[in-house]
Amino acid sequence: YAHQNNQVLHYANQGVTINEVHNVYRVPDNSWLTRFYHGSKENNARAVVNKYLGHWDANPATLIPLAPRDSAPLYVEMMGGSEKILAKGIELINSGQYRHAVEILDRLVFAEPTDQPAKDLLADAYEQLGYQQENPGLRNAFLAGAFELRSGIPEGASVKSSGPDMIQAMTTGLFLDFLGIRMDSTKAEDFEFTINLITPDNGEKYIVELSNATLTNIEGYLAEDADLTITINRSDLEQVMMGIKPLTEQIEDGTAQTEGDLGVLKQLASAMIEFDLFFEVLPGTKGPSAEGELNPFEVGEVHNVHE
Repeated sequence: YAHQNNQVLHYANQGVTINEVHNVYRVPDNSWLTRFYHGSKENNARAVVNKYLGHWDANPATLIPLAPRDSAPLYVEMMGGSEKILAKGIELINSGQYRHAVEILDRLVFAEPTDQPAKDLLADAYEQLGYQQENPGLRNAFLAGAFELRSGIPEGASVKSSGPDMIQAMTTGLFLDFLGIRMDSTKAEDFEFTINLITPDNGEKYIVELSNATLTNIEGYLAEDADLTITINRSDLEQVMMGIKPLTEQIEDGTAQTEGDLGVLKQLASAMIEFDLFFEVLPGTKGPSAEGELNPFEVGEVHNVHE
């Protein structure tokens, strides 16, 4: 790692950018056992540049780039359309130029996500690149991409990650932080309120504030002019977090006590969304999403995506 850090910075000081350094950096030949089985030398080399210089390569053209879905149609048009790109892609793959094939086929797939022949050909290139990788991370990424292009994102049972042990280990502050992430700020632009949260069984207290479409929390304090104060044992809050018993039910049956305007709780719930963690990375690979009733304050499953 010392060699990589120093040598990558050596290159950076000669103008080699974050988008070039992974093609330039090489590990020393005199220590065969120095293998990149965990992190790849390609990703790690770029990470060194990112640590010191950031993600931008200083080229103004890449400062505020178009999204691939927006730029790809123009590339396809300028390359003469899908048939010419497919023909060139086959030629490049047959000559072993898999990375070059990926460059043009990726544009075509982003421009035409329903073009299955294009996705199949890009998958062929990914597959060959995957077979060439010694590093398991790179290999997995290429082969997973090939699978998804051919068959779509895998569906079915996934590893449970929000069971009782995980929920109990999650701090109250972390739970509140997660709510701030789940909140769609565009739905909360007109909301402004403060909630005091008290959990007597563990002696915690929090100020939860929504302002400027941002949900934040401060541990160890209570607001004097809070719009709503909620008192609920942490053990009962965990039932909310696991989706076993909603907060509204706990308020109704007296498990949780409130003082103030319950309307702010409804406002907060209305701004929450359920994350679909099986989002597509490669265009045209996602199947229909299952829809269900939203429990606004539940900590949903955290899936291992795109394996």
